[in-house]
Amino acid sequence: MTALATIFDRLLEHYGHRDWWPAESPFEVCVGAILTQNTNWGNVEKAIANLKAAGCLTLAGIAALPPQELAALIRPAGYFNVKARRLQSFCGLVLETGQGDLEHLFSQDWRQLRPWLLAVNGIGPETADSMLLYAANRPSFVVDAYTRRIFSRLGLVDESIAYEPLRSFCMQQLPEDPALFNEFHALIVEHGKQHCRPRPRCEDCCLAAHCVYQQQRNRQPDG
Repeated sequence: MTALATIFDRLLEHYGHRDWWPAESPFEVCVGAILTQNTNWGNVEKAIANLKAAGCLTLAGIAALPPQELAALIRPAGYFNVKARRLQSFCGLVLETGQGDLEHLFSQDWRQLRPWLLAVNGIGPETADSMLLYAANRPSFVVDAYTRRIFSRLGLVDESIAYEPLRSFCMQQLPEDPALFNEFHALIVEHGKQHCRPRPRCEDCCLAAHCVYQQQRNRQPDG
């Protein structure tokens, strides 16, 4: 069993299944992945609710909105002018090159689709991998600040590791299973919120036995 498989088992035993990502459709996942950049999910939910209420939570609906109107609808998500442009870039490109159909787009080889997504204005690696994993159900592991913090404190990677090397490390350690990747990322986020914070709460941490960071803290003399 790999180190990450062991970590996954510990987290799953402690937190249980997380059932993430909350969305009613693959397109809603894609919209949420763009809107959640630099904000929390509660704000994203408000923005998505506005889009639904306006009857424009579709590829064509978002692409056709005047930019100012779209920005006003997604205002709760913050950076609304920038995110409006990103949403319309994504929707426009899917309409132009994906035959106007996310299902057709996601039927392609995901390894070829990932560079296509990364070429869309405003879609970085975390957003692209979120779309691939949660909307397309493809085995593309999503890493974030929680992943880097937790795995570096466990002594598995350097704390300054970049996104792509960290993602590659995770995917090499685990079988290519979208359900596993989905669950693991959600568990990582939960643990990052509950225990492995910038100022960690090491008490009752389910990963304490594996944590180099905590072991080093315990060896430091008081005072």
